[in-house]
Amino acid sequence: MSLGILGGTFDPIHFGHLRLAVEMAEALHLEQVRLIPAGAPPHRARPRATPAQRLEMVRRAIAGHPLLAADDREVRKDGPSYTVDTLAALRAEQPPGAPLILLLGADALLGLSGWHEWRKLFDLAHLAVAHRPGFPAAAWEDALPDELRRQLAVRRTDQPGELSALPAGRIYLHGITQLDLSASRIRERALRGQSLRYLLPDSVIDYLQENRLYV
Repeated sequence: MSLGILGGTFDPIHFGHLRLAVEMAEALHLEQVRLIPAGAPPHRARPRATPAQRLEMVRRAIAGHPLLAADDREVRKDGPSYTVDTLAALRAEQPPGAPLILLLGADALLGLSGWHEWRKLFDLAHLAVAHRPGFPAAAWEDALPDELRRQLAVRRTDQPGELSALPAGRIYLHGITQLDLSASRIRERALRGQSLRYLLPDSVIDYLQENRLYV
């Protein structure tokens, strides 16, 4: 089974996250995408919503979708949520040789060299990088730090089938529907009392209102 992994703070989860998960699942023929809310993200300020609230928003957002599943392992973990640790735990749970595919936006790829033990990621998973607004593929190579540029040159593949044939180690770039959404702007709209309709699922909007989040 080819398993996709999409992590994030999801503060809150919105249609940009969901389109990335679904379109990458279709392009790579993934059996499932696990959405993993970060418990204590180490590279940014503490999220506004609690880990339990962000997990519940993910669960509500993906309810009924056959390809998407919520994973609570980082919410349950004490201490910082490092992607390398999460992938190592998932790798240990999978059959030998099963592909793991970490789904990223292009902005995350640009900052990858700042992640904890980032070089080990390639031993644990493939990286599937989605084009997102403001990060055209043609600009990535010049914007990457030198070592990441070398990794991309060696590991890049244009054949999605390679990601299902091998357990880890490739980088695949794929264009998705461009939705220029951000959780920070959604929080700002909520604070101003502006409509959130069509930015995130109604079930998540209901949860925000029930719990008076971002107000």
